[in-house]
Amino acid sequence: MKKFYLTVNPYGGGKRGPKILKNILPLFEEKNIQLTIIETEYAGHNKELANQLDMNGYDGFCCIGGDGTMYEVINGLMTREDRQKFPIGLITGGTGNSFMHDLDCLDPMDAAKRIVKGERRSIDIFSCKANGEQYYGFNILGWGIPTDANILADKLRWMGSQRYNLSSIVEVLRHKKRFARVAIDGNSIGADFAFIIGCNTIHTGKGMKMAPLARLNDGLIDLIIVRKVSRLKLLKLFPKVFSGKHIGDPSVDYRQVKQFSIIPEEDSQLNLDGEVLGSTPVEVQVLPNEIELLL
Repeated sequence: MKKFYLTVNPYGGGKRGPKILKNILPLFEEKNIQLTIIETEYAGHNKELANQLDMNGYDGFCCIGGDGTMYEVINGLMTREDRQKFPIGLITGGTGNSFMHDLDCLDPMDAAKRIVKGERRSIDIFSCKANGEQYYGFNILGWGIPTDANILADKLRWMGSQRYNLSSIVEVLRHKKRFARVAIDGNSIGADFAFIIGCNTIHTGKGMKMAPLARLNDGLIDLIIVRKVSRLKLLKLFPKVFSGKHIGDPSVDYRQVKQFSIIPEEDSQLNLDGEVLGSTPVEVQVLPNEIELLL
């Protein structure tokens, strides 16, 4: 008999968690899969659980949530004292679901069916060293407009998922100066940048194809570098992000790398998988096939 932990946030994702749980339970019961269900109680609880739960006798750690939930679980798993690794199963239930968009699995019932089926796959993640702290990401590391937009989006949660797009437009119009030096696999570039984003997934935000060539298991980070251009140019560039056509624009430098660093003239915050944290400078390195998914 298979046995999984399953966490659910009763208040996250527009309070969808309990309803999703009720709908998916019969799928696990039909396959005689035993679930130990835990309601998360505070921010960071999933990280704590993934870090400290006794996984002996369990076949994986499942959770209902979105990108923020996945971020917590991965960082909990990667910092376990016993270094024990276990498969992760994500059941779509967040407001930000870029990762599951890449897997073409935005329906929570489909996600649960894949977990029940028992298939596994390995994916890359990346390590992120910032401000003397070690973090791990699976989606994006953003500096510049993405971080500022995420800070604003957090204040606009009442708007739902569209808050990401509106916040991005607002930050484009602000047109701040951002001087930095970027080191890429040993080479260095210095300029005034609009933004720099390292992606492990194709999608970011709400349906943006920020890195259309990205693959979850190619051992590479897709790096999108946009130097500072006019507000009008950025506003014209923004709609192209939803189709991935922005990578053909002359203002976009698109590379696939194994590591990079960002060293700005002034310390600034970072957007790591939708979480605003740490400060620059930052060092990022891909960790190939580091995590196993129940999908």
